[in-house]
Parts: sequence; C-alpha cells; structure tokens
Amino acid sequence: MTATLQTAKVFMSGRSQAVRLPKAFRFDSKEVTIEREGDSVIMRPKRTPDEWWDEVAQALDGFVGMDFVERDHTPAVDDILSFDDAWPSKS
Repeated sequence: MTATLQTAKVFMSGRSQAVRLPKAFRFDSKEVTIEREGDSVIMRPKRTPDEWWDEVAQALDGFVGMDFVERDHTPAVDDILSFDDAWPSKS
C-alpha cells in the first residue's frame, strides 16, 4: 500500500465541522465509521451486517479444526506429569 499525502479543506457546515475529501479519497458508501488514534482520525466505509459476517466467516476459515481431539479421553496423570524426573534422587 502506497501512502498518498494530500491536503483537504476543513470548513463549518451548520454547527458541525466538515472535511472536503479530494477525489482520490472518496468513499463508495453513504456512511463511514470514524475513530481517533492519537492525533489522527481514521475513517473507513461502514460495513453492512452481511459484509461483517462475511469477514468473520473468512477469518474463521483460517483456524484448524479440532477433529483430532479425542472428546472423551482424559489422559492419565502419569502421562502429563512425571514426578520421577521432577525431583532429585535421594542417593
């Protein structure tokens, strides 16, 4: 992603402050989300619920399934901890 630096005009629209975005920064949506990060303001197109769920589903596709886990198997304590190796011998 190449950073593009341009200047935008800030003006008052009624009692609200507005920013006139250059053509290269226009959004295809009617609404944007906005957040402040330090002294920066970040705007993103507002996602519809369908777009949000599509992103969640796509992220979940990256997880490995749990099919390899044996559901009703509890390992023996000796399989988990070996106290013989944990304590020095008394010799």
